[in-house]
Amino acid sequence: MSHSHRHDHHGHDHGHQHTHGFGGKNNAKGLIIALVITASIMVLEFFGGLITNSLALLSDSGHMLSDAGALVLSLVAMWFATRPASPNKTYGFYRFEILAALFNGISLFIIAGFICWEAYQRFTEPPTVSSGSMMLIASIGLLANLLSAWSLTRKSDIHSNINVRSAYLHVIGDALGSVGAIVAGLLMWAFGWYIADPIVSVFVALLILKGAWNVIKTTIHVLMEGTPATIDQQQVTQTLKNIDGVTNVHDLHIWTITSGLDSLSCHLVIEDHVDSQQVLQQAITLIEEKFKIQHTTIQVEQSHIAHAEFKV
Repeated sequence: MSHSHRHDHHGHDHGHQHTHGFGGKNNAKGLIIALVITASIMVLEFFGGLITNSLALLSDSGHMLSDAGALVLSLVAMWFATRPASPNKTYGFYRFEILAALFNGISLFIIAGFICWEAYQRFTEPPTVSSGSMMLIASIGLLANLLSAWSLTRKSDIHSNINVRSAYLHVIGDALGSVGAIVAGLLMWAFGWYIADPIVSVFVALLILKGAWNVIKTTIHVLMEGTPATIDQQQVTQTLKNIDGVTNVHDLHIWTITSGLDSLSCHLVIEDHVDSQQVLQQAITLIEEKFKIQHTTIQVEQSHIAHAEFKV
């Protein structure tokens, strides 16, 4: 088995990605700022919801509690990811970030379910809500959520890191909850429509579910060793087949270890007279330049090599 990267090359690239691509200081800083803001407003909205009797506010503070939990979990996952690989954990703990994102996605589903259940019970007899106080508290909550979201977009990588994105979705879901509470407060204040409180709560719950489903779908795809969404496996096969001297490509696998860190392994069958090391070098360079995969393991075989048929 010919391993595709030289030691110095490997060390340099992983060090670079570690601070930017998957779980570096930038991501942690944004999450810590968001956590401090979220925890403070959660307390305010919880007591505000009890005082004003608003489900929209209480559901928002419940969502904030899950947000604080999600942010803590994301930070713990990052800390775990920095731990070195060991003989029995050869990939290290990078996958912990994917597990944290999955847990965050599931928790969003549970929260949305609780909100819908409570709203259903309030539909028949909507209680009176102190709409003025409720709107004031919801407005403070909205500003705090926007500040948290801004700190995450500025300091962290919400696009390529699924762990940070799952935490960011919690914060955005919160901002929607605050907007919903403000809208419900206006309707109750202007028209006395107290049923607006549970209606808005359900609408926010559905928006939360949409984001949660996307996170769950992505994390399950990663845990199932699915091909990264940005990479076309057929295109990879064709690129390798186009190398001079390569007659066949088989047992090709492309998977994600954690956000921003993809891996590839395959067998290349070459003509007997071709220099295997030259083919290997070409394959490594092409995969890195064209598909941005640096973690490749390529086995180069001549026609006489025999091995059992692969089950996957």
